Amino acid sequence: MKSISKQELTSLRKNYLADPSTRIVRNALTTHGVEKISRTLEAVNDNPNLFSIELETMPVTNQMASGRCWIFSALNLMRELIAKRYHIKTLELSQNYVAFYDKLEKVNWFMNCALEEIDEPLNSRTMTWLLDNGISDGGQWDMVVSLIKKYGICPKTAMNETYTSSHTRAMNELLNKRLRRFVINAKKATDSKEREALRKETLEECYRLIADCFGMPPEEFSFEYRDEKKKYHAHHHVTPLQFYKDFLKEDLDDYAVIINAPTSDKPYHKLYTVKYIGNVVKGNEIRYLNLPMKDLKEAIIRQLKAGIPVWFGCDCGKDGDRESGLWDDQAFDYANTFGMKLEMTKAEMLDGRHSAMNHAMVLTGVNLVNGKPNRWKIENSWGDTHANKGYYICSDTWFDLYVYEASIKKSFLTEKQRKELIGSVKVLNPWDPFGTLAD
Repeated sequence: MKSISKQELTSLRKNYLADPSTRIVRNALTTHGVEKISRTLEAVNDNPNLFSIELETMPVTNQMASGRCWIFSALNLMRELIAKRYHIKTLELSQNYVAFYDKLEKVNWFMNCALEEIDEPLNSRTMTWLLDNGISDGGQWDMVVSLIKKYGICPKTAMNETYTSSHTRAMNELLNKRLRRFVINAKKATDSKEREALRKETLEECYRLIADCFGMPPEEFSFEYRDEKKKYHAHHHVTPLQFYKDFLKEDLDDYAVIINAPTSDKPYHKLYTVKYIGNVVKGNEIRYLNLPMKDLKEAIIRQLKAGIPVWFGCDCGKDGDRESGLWDDQAFDYANTFGMKLEMTKAEMLDGRHSAMNHAMVLTGVNLVNGKPNRWKIENSWGDTHANKGYYICSDTWFDLYVYEASIKKSFLTEKQRKELIGSVKVLNPWDPFGTLAD
């Protein structure tokens, strides 16, 4: 290892002071943030809030201080399908209901995963990863599907939000502390019978905490609404599973998750999964079909043209302005502002751990010029006080860099792609970047 020498430090100082632009930047940063002084005007002008294909969708929802974006975005898509079928103008499905069972299933999932690794040292890489991550609010499309197939869905009026369902940090800390206690106890146990008793004890304690925090999920409810003609409708004694089967009427297994991972370890047109990613034991396997970005976009556009929104996962932490509602990799000129070499390809950002999925939203529009997209409309779940009443815009170049996956109806895939969904699945390490949305 080489330390910074006195001579090197002198040279760094001299070179910095010799550049007059550094004084301008330094002065600007005394009263403004890095983003503000690097912002470019052209990016705003190049991305107006107009789209050649734009679906009419409902007001945005608000996940508040929770990481349930994948649940919110999935239910936002599904409410549009229900509303279209029954001519309902406004509808919100209960995110809290799905989140309740997600938390419970994740508790059980974690314990099952930990028991598979129980003979390994606590400081092994996989056990360390399990203990570090515990359970979180995150998830994937097929995790939503597993929950809905097992427990169904219900309107938000049947199970509303609580403070804790919208502010999950403290509850998650308690759950994870109890789960780590389970692992310590399971390591000391002498046989599988004792470990199963520990699993049941832990599950019951965690159920109590989740019920305390989220409330009790309904076993049945009344579904009441007015249609577009103001006519009142009521369906009583509906169970959540009935509501899924009879009102959504959508085969969720008819959706496939396609990804764009341009890294050498993930050849295109192959299937991938991530070890220990999931929530429901014996639920849907999380599978990704890796496609070139051109193919991924074409599938998304086909679904949008058919009037169906698209659930997708991305890295929303890069090159975005929450207030104006624009994500654009050309919006911030950090390289010239600070004189730094910052160029990285999408593959380099994945391999270098600079970027990974951290947010799920819904695509509701795209602007096509000569058949090619140049910007996209996004329904977010951060409330309606930012951006265009909660709807955001991303440039197509930002899409190329930071959009990683989308859930697409199989009918909008090509015949070749549908055949590729049947192939063998490569299992990636638990810490692979394509597991991060579920962290």
